[in-house]
Amino acid sequence: MKISKELKTGIIATIAIALLFWGLNFLKKQNLFEKERVYFSKFDNVQGLSNSSVVMLNGLQVGNVMDVSFDTEKQGSFIVKYRITKNIYFSDKSVAKIIPPTVMGSTLLAIIPDFSGENAASGTFLKGSVDQGLMASLTDKFNPLNEKLSSVMTNVDQLLVKLNATLDTNTQNNIKASIASLNASLKSFKNVSNNFDAMLVQNKEKFSNIMTNADDATKNFKNMAAKIDKANLTDDLKQTITKLNTSLNSFDKILANIEKGEGSMGMLLKDKGMYNNLENASKEMEELLREMKLHPKRFVHFSLFGKKDKGYKKDTVK
Repeated sequence: MKISKELKTGIIATIAIALLFWGLNFLKKQNLFEKERVYFSKFDNVQGLSNSSVVMLNGLQVGNVMDVSFDTEKQGSFIVKYRITKNIYFSDKSVAKIIPPTVMGSTLLAIIPDFSGENAASGTFLKGSVDQGLMASLTDKFNPLNEKLSSVMTNVDQLLVKLNATLDTNTQNNIKASIASLNASLKSFKNVSNNFDAMLVQNKEKFSNIMTNADDATKNFKNMAAKIDKANLTDDLKQTITKLNTSLNSFDKILANIEKGEGSMGMLLKDKGMYNNLENASKEMEELLREMKLHPKRFVHFSLFGKKDKGYKKDTVK
């Protein structure tokens, strides 16, 4: 049986068309020999998702996107059609989430599976959601921080303006002088500290002896206190203190009586007349002594020839 050239040409063309169709589907990541299930999801933003984008489930590629089209029922929404080629089943409670592209990757569709309940049949609409992505998440987090930072920078700018207005030339010179004075004080303090350290080093043995003597004195005092306690001198000490208190009370009473003018001492301190009499007597005694010094013959007489006494006449002292 001979095959005509036309038949051969037709068979070759059919095989070529089949290979071409298979190759195109292979390039679109579609496998004609695997059983596939088709699902749909709605999104308000597809984040660059396109035909042949990868569909992942728990990190495993399980299919690809078949089509991205506008939703005719809701303006601004999209319907994504995708296939699952792997023998993996999940319920209609699962979620299809669009993952935005990373630095080195591309946008993909991830299935967040829910294995409870019946398996989702082909043609089911799964709930769609969009992951914000790293940059969007960072932007949302940095927006409030950016506002706060702007407010802080505004306050800092106002503070700097006020500071520049306050720090005139004289104030700046005063601050420089204060800093210079502070540096000089710090240097002096450092020298004093160095001298003190040197003194401690030079007199280390003396300080050690002083501390040893103080420790010995403390021990001796402790031993003496223990001996006093053993000697039962507490009662005698109490009696001595009681007697001392009694004596002090008596002395206070004497001082109080003197203050009131009672007794000889009190009268002497409080009686103004007695003070005036004593002062007058003192003045008369002083006058008498002056007369005796100036005119001793008036008070001592020697008469060898029996002369009469002329008598005493008081001279007026100028």
